[in-house]
Amino acid sequence: MNYSIVEFYDRWGGMIWKATLETFQMVSISLAISVIIGLPLGVLLVLTRPNKSLENKYVYQTLNVFINITRSIPFIILLFFLLPFTRFLVGTSMGVKGVIVPLVVYTAPYIARLMESALLEVNKGILEAYEAMGIKTRHIIWHVMVREARPSIILGITIAIIGLIGATAMAGLVGAGGLGDVAYRFGHLRFEPEVMYVTIVILIIIIQGIQSIGNRLAAKMKKD
Repeated sequence: MNYSIVEFYDRWGGMIWKATLETFQMVSISLAISVIIGLPLGVLLVLTRPNKSLENKYVYQTLNVFINITRSIPFIILLFFLLPFTRFLVGTSMGVKGVIVPLVVYTAPYIARLMESALLEVNKGILEAYEAMGIKTRHIIWHVMVREARPSIILGITIAIIGLIGATAMAGLVGAGGLGDVAYRFGHLRFEPEVMYVTIVILIIIIQGIQSIGNRLAAKMKKD
């Protein structure tokens, strides 16, 4: 069915706008929780590595294996696998509330690995200089490592946000809401190609905007 722009907006505008807000809601909540979990995990991965200040091969190997296993599972499989756990934890597996748990389980290990990579890029000479001055490890972590790695951390979080947006689209298969849900239920199942096209365009605009903001922030951090 072909619509004029006015007809399309009258019929689908409200729904697509609501779905866009749901997508932002899912991404923002999941990202906040994932960063709270992922950043300390990334720091712990760095500090417990061989030849680091808190070297512990058991902790490092356990975290390393857990993160690798979690990251190896495609989100759509993880989503269905976690349905019983999600229902137990939040009381539902539907809507925005029901998809936060699998999104966090999917994203937090990814952010931890990105944080680990960013922190390992910090110049060893800088760290050794602060260690030689007798500065405590916890101060070196937050005031040196994290500060020096800010551009890489921002770019890593930008990548994680884009991955989260893709995951929320897949979450539409279980009625999680958002643009993915609209594209699947109306664009695909009800053969409304215009709805599909519009959701794709919106997602492209959102992702391009997020990537541009992330690149600018990272560039600014490098200059500071």
